[in-house]
Amino acid sequence: MIAEPITNRAVGQYKEFEGYISSESVLKIDSIMRDLRSASRNPDKEKETKEVLAVANKGNLGKKLKKRVDLFVEMKDGTEYYFELKTAKPNINEFTGIKKQMLDWIAMRGSEKPKANIKTIVAIPYNPYEPKPYERWTLQGLFDLSQEVLVGPEFWNFLGGKNTYEDLLKVFEQAGFELYDEIDKKMKNLNHG
Repeated sequence: MIAEPITNRAVGQYKEFEGYISSESVLKIDSIMRDLRSASRNPDKEKETKEVLAVANKGNLGKKLKKRVDLFVEMKDGTEYYFELKTAKPNINEFTGIKKQMLDWIAMRGSEKPKANIKTIVAIPYNPYEPKPYERWTLQGLFDLSQEVLVGPEFWNFLGGKNTYEDLLKVFEQAGFELYDEIDKKMKNLNHG
């Protein structure tokens, strides 16, 4: 696995994520989202995380929730990363929902472990604009771009270390060469079938 050398554990399609979203967390998250959408506050991941964790056990806890996380990674230092993997070009409404979901995750984890060192990140595994930088305008105003968004090489190199992205590209290229005849034959059969 790519992240193995730097992690205690990594789980794709993490389905065992459980916790509560307290009534005070709901109010705090709604307030953060409203302020971000109206541009009356700037995105600040560290501040938002502290605000949500501070109320994660306050008010009515309600019922325990279970959520699916695309990728969960616990680093050797105990930092927990919760990744939402997205296609290259989600629209602004999708990103609004993702931002709220990530704040919900912080509340859920904080309800179980109030001092959790939690990081929630949107990961876009490839940059469709390559070699140009990823167009992040749809993320501005909602996300702390330096703290909660990783695109293409940033994501893969974060998980696996320097040059992981380049190594993956070489693997895909080699696999393409090795499978070219088989893929070509299947495509021709589809076109003639």
